[in-house]
Amino acid sequence: MCNSQRNSKAWGWLSVDVPPMPLSFSQNQQNKLRKPREEHCSIAGVAANGDVPAKEQTAPEVFSMDGSDWVELFVREMLNASNIDDARARASGALEVLEKSVRARAGAEVAQNFHQENMVLKEQLEALIQENNILTQAVAVQHELQKEYENQSKELKHLKQLVSQYQEQLRILEVNNYALTMPLKQALQSSSIPGRFNPDVF
Repeated sequence: MCNSQRNSKAWGWLSVDVPPMPLSFSQNQQNKLRKPREEHCSIAGVAANGDVPAKEQTAPEVFSMDGSDWVELFVREMLNASNIDDARARASGALEVLEKSVRARAGAEVAQNFHQENMVLKEQLEALIQENNILTQAVAVQHELQKEYENQSKELKHLKQLVSQYQEQLRILEVNNYALTMPLKQALQSSSIPGRFNPDVF
């Protein structure tokens, strides 16, 4: 039950009891507001000394309450208070639950944001790993092409050297051939001149 023994402390600046509800409130409305609600009393969890049980502080219902629910809770607690000391104890306990609810909700949002950021970073890391694998394969292919190009360049250089050697050998053979053909031509020309023969032979 929410109503229990009251503390003896006063609020210093306010030493009067909670004023009665306005006359504009019907009796049914007053009874409805003054009637304790077990779910809200358990949510606020205000004990006789103003403490709030730890189990009730972490109730899931607290985290799902919105602003209007908290306003209604505070109004009910104040209306159910028998005096200023009781109202102060109730307000203190309700504020403590509200503070813990805000902290828990903020912590849940931080955890959710952290999880989302972690998932985004994980996806980015996977994308970077995939891109790195593609780049690694591209570098390997480029390396093979470079090696093949270098081998072809070496082979082409060797072939050019062989061509130069063959050209030199061909030039030497042409010179030698010319040197051999010139005496033969001269000999043939000498033997083909008429009237020129050795008289001793006949």
